[in-house]
Amino acid sequence: RALAGTTRKHYFSAAAYTQLTVSLPLACAFLRGRLLDVGCGDMPFHAELAPLVEAYDGLDPYPRSERVRYVADAQAMTMIADGTYDSVLCLEVLEHVPDPFSAVREIGRVLRPGGTLVLSVPHLSRLHDLPHDYFRYTVHGVERLLASGNLEGLECHIRGGLLSFLSHQISTVVLGLVWGIPVVRDVVWFLNRWLLVQPAPILDQWLDRQGLFAMGYTVVARKRIE
Repeated sequence: RALAGTTRKHYFSAAAYTQLTVSLPLACAFLRGRLLDVGCGDMPFHAELAPLVEAYDGLDPYPRSERVRYVADAQAMTMIADGTYDSVLCLEVLEHVPDPFSAVREIGRVLRPGGTLVLSVPHLSRLHDLPHDYFRYTVHGVERLLASGNLEGLECHIRGGLLSFLSHQISTVVLGLVWGIPVVRDVVWFLNRWLLVQPAPILDQWLDRQGLFAMGYTVVARKRIE
């Protein structure tokens, strides 16, 4: 919560850092026109994406920002008409949705034909946001999800691996323990960023070239034109 809306949030752990280095560049490259951020949370990439799109609307059942236009469930975005948006961003949301197929069908419905989705999902992750933590995904599972929403995958990128997953847990525990101690917090933050957060994804790429222990995936997909 203390880091929400700041650039430091992206360097909290390897999980956040790989969103910055993998998901954000894809979003900047592919998302245009009217953008809907599904399960937007505190919109960590709003500053980077807003200048690239015509409109940036957020949807979340538990709004944490005044920029949230729709207070709604991703599985039932009934207030949004078919084909309203040119682009959809959905980062680390579908593991928290009881019926992800319904959510992806809704995403496909609100996208115009030819519209673009940038989606990230976890493969390795500890339990979090309980009790609403339901699924983990493989690349093949993502393909099935996309097909249910009349979406075709264009690109799929691995985010981190086993070392990134483990270092995320260490970062969370260590920073959590010292966060209330100002000077110590800053020293630990520096060491955490340069010894854990940024090296872990690089080592994962070198140690696991096949991505068998992917921490997660970021996918670019397009709604089929019938």
